Amino acid sequence: VAVCWLLVMERVIYLTTVFPGVKKQLCEQWQARSEHHSWYAHQIREGWIAKAQIELRQNLSTIKLLVAVCPMLGLLGTVTGMITVFDVMASQGSSNPKLMASGISLATLPTMAGMVAALAGMFIHARLSKVCERKATQLEQSLRS
Repeated sequence: VAVCWLLVMERVIYLTTVFPGVKKQLCEQWQARSEHHSWYAHQIREGWIAKAQIELRQNLSTIKLLVAVCPMLGLLGTVTGMITVFDVMASQGSSNPKLMASGISLATLPTMAGMVAALAGMFIHARLSKVCERKATQLEQSLRS
């Protein structure tokens, strides 16, 4: 989960501080070219755009994968908690609800944490994807004008 949030922070920093400089540099390089209308010039521009899009989308698929893993880690915590409950039931019998309650607590908290992390991650991934798409479109428009 921590790796996911580190990657999210990296993307936010890239989008807010690094990419504006990349966009400015590409626009300056394009304007510095003496000719803009040949097939060769268009291919160079398309290559720059493709490279920028790859850099924009870097780590988004990893973030999506880690978000998908969060509920599974929560489920693993649930299984561990239930094993604790069954262990208490086997050794103490089912007549001690306090001991069983701690195992049930161990079972539900990781599930909730995994779901909360997954929901937050899904929202942030969708938002980052949308921002990357918008910035790529803006770059294309800047280089085409």
